Amino acid sequence: MLAGKHILLIIGGGIAAYKSLDLIRRLQDQGARVTPVLTKAGEEFVTPLSVSALAGSEVHRDLFDLTKEAEMGHIQLSRSADLLVVAPATADLMAKMANGHANDLASTLLLATDTPVLLAPAMNVRMWEHPATQRNLATLLQDGVSCVGPNEGAMACGEYGPGRMAEVPEIISAVAARLSDGPLRGKRVLVTSGPTHEPIDPVRYIANRSSGAQGTALARALTALGAEVVFITGPASVAPPAGVEVVAVETAQEMSEAVDAALPADAAVFAAAVADWRVTSASDRKLKKSKDGLPVMEFAENPDILKRVAHMTKGRPALVVGFAAETDDVVENATAKRLRKGCDWIVANDVSPSTGIMGGSENAVVLISDDGAEEWPRMGKDAVARQIAERVAAALA
Repeated sequence: MLAGKHILLIIGGGIAAYKSLDLIRRLQDQGARVTPVLTKAGEEFVTPLSVSALAGSEVHRDLFDLTKEAEMGHIQLSRSADLLVVAPATADLMAKMANGHANDLASTLLLATDTPVLLAPAMNVRMWEHPATQRNLATLLQDGVSCVGPNEGAMACGEYGPGRMAEVPEIISAVAARLSDGPLRGKRVLVTSGPTHEPIDPVRYIANRSSGAQGTALARALTALGAEVVFITGPASVAPPAGVEVVAVETAQEMSEAVDAALPADAAVFAAAVADWRVTSASDRKLKKSKDGLPVMEFAENPDILKRVAHMTKGRPALVVGFAAETDDVVENATAKRLRKGCDWIVANDVSPSTGIMGGSENAVVLISDDGAEEWPRMGKDAVARQIAERVAAALA
């Protein structure tokens, strides 16, 4: 899969650095050649000897190696690879990249390179969620840097949340996608997926039956064609795909903010089933039964993400695709929705309970565009995703 590819692997300082040893071996199993760069902090977690032994090549560590720098070695090193992979990408490394610092070999390579860069972030959950890190991430994404992970889970520090480095197979998939020669290579595609949950109180929420399966299948299909996919997902019941940048959200407002942070993109596919309304004053305590009768809840409209992006005057994706889940008059309602939202395509389907489509493994869609309504036969959601991905590739060609 990666035969003949040259990967420059920068290993940052964090407990996740131990995964880099397995990553080297897995990349080589795929036919890639790996040149390792180890930061000073990385040496606290893995030894140069172990990295060198697995890579079968010299470990680069020092910016001021007189022999190499006589030939501007750091410049050559930064441009000789097909892809630079930073794993783990610490908060410090990301901050250096975002702000153009170059005070060690790793940061100098990253500033001097004209080669694509893939990050696998790994850090404490508070560090990941800190506004500074999120600002740096947004800057890097806008600069064309790709990202895989981080995942959510228990951490070495004892805390739980997003910040765990993506697993090695996920990073391998992301590397393969970044180096793919498919028709979407070099294209950035935003995909939203899953339901949103709008809280009523700490234990109750408004939701829908979306599983996120179709959005997940779309992200996989787009990645297989070489796209760099940003996958923004609500609390779906299916696992997110490997090899994409995953942004987990809960509410419509959070999804709207995540979409803004993910732009610009060449295409945006809005497959999420976003709640139309939210409770205006969600209780911070569980609502109890009362002799005064049923609780009264007031609602407000949620942000219309699809319409807002479709009507952007600056930075609008070249292709904006919406989804319409209908229970009656599917084509008529979806056609009207497309005009109302201002998107290029609408993928409509009948989600009446008798169809078994919402939450099921199959879909039957109608693609609505300027060319009219094109009805597709019922098929598996993976097959639907492949057809949509191929249409996206053709539209962006």
